[in-house]
Amino acid sequence: MNPDNLFNSQATIEQRYRRIKAELIGGAIALMGVFLIGTVWYCWVEGWRWLDAAYMTVITLATVGFMEVHELGDRGRLFTIILILMGVVAIGYIVNRFTEALIQGYFQAGLRLQQRRRIMESLTQHYILCGFGRTGRQIALEFKAEGIPFIAIDSDLAEVHEAQELGYVAIQGDATLDEVLTRVGIERAVCLVAALPSDAENLYTVLSAKTLNPQVRAIARASTEEALKKLQRGGADAVVSPYITGGKRMAAAALRPQVMDFVDGILTGTDRAFYMEECLLEPGTCPYVGQTLREARLRSQTGALVLAIRRADGSLIAGPTADTTLMTGDVLISMGTAEQLRELNQVLGPIRHRVPRLPKHT
Repeated sequence: MNPDNLFNSQATIEQRYRRIKAELIGGAIALMGVFLIGTVWYCWVEGWRWLDAAYMTVITLATVGFMEVHELGDRGRLFTIILILMGVVAIGYIVNRFTEALIQGYFQAGLRLQQRRRIMESLTQHYILCGFGRTGRQIALEFKAEGIPFIAIDSDLAEVHEAQELGYVAIQGDATLDEVLTRVGIERAVCLVAALPSDAENLYTVLSAKTLNPQVRAIARASTEEALKKLQRGGADAVVSPYITGGKRMAAAALRPQVMDFVDGILTGTDRAFYMEECLLEPGTCPYVGQTLREARLRSQTGALVLAIRRADGSLIAGPTADTTLMTGDVLISMGTAEQLRELNQVLGPIRHRVPRLPKHT
């Protein structure tokens, strides 16, 4: 099937499902109305009991051919003929709509729609990935390896289908629109990654996300240095240029290959022996605020190594010494095994979800 035709057919399937659902409900209401008309007529005009009137109406609409409950005159038989015709029309309409929905697969589409809606409504503290191109696929792989709950958005339905086939939660939509970001729970998300092919789209997405949720962390892709600066001014917390970053990493791999292998080994992949994590020090949960690293004895307690400390004012202390004092709002950047980092989180108190996110082997 042509991708454009696939897009057009899939784009309207939800509308058709809603239309069929409304038509079935309308047909059921019409049939109930016919039933009430028949029951009221036989009860009030013919003077029958309510039970007899309802029974007569049911066997008439069902056209089962039973004998009349009571003898009917010409007026009653004429009304029964009209009642049968109205019932046949209503039942035929319902059967027609139901058969079309069954053959065209609208019920299955509706179930998938409701399932996606339930998943999106249940997501909280999740990540939103805007764009499922080459960059987006790699980001999704890393998120999956880390066990991060995320939802992908792409305007290309073929990309959405590919994401869903890989087991990701994905929807078709324009990530630059507020209504689409609202659908995927931007107000409950902790991070948004704008990996769309256009710098303008990434800028609009970041602006929309920051407007809807000023607390969300926004990461954006930029193709040029000019776009990088504009995205930063637009509110992006971090901007990554594949070309600039790729060039720097290639140069580093050429000049310091062992360093690059080590860094890659602790930052990405599913077979890591060591991990890097960050922990936020909060006065209500961390008992070591105000103490030095020597007094806290984090290394001896957990085995994890504190590589750097980011102060609340944004300053960075690389390679902190034993005399470095831990302060409220500090973010500790640490390295260790999964078990060591798990122990460190228990000692310090986690940032957001923060038990170390172990890779999920498949």
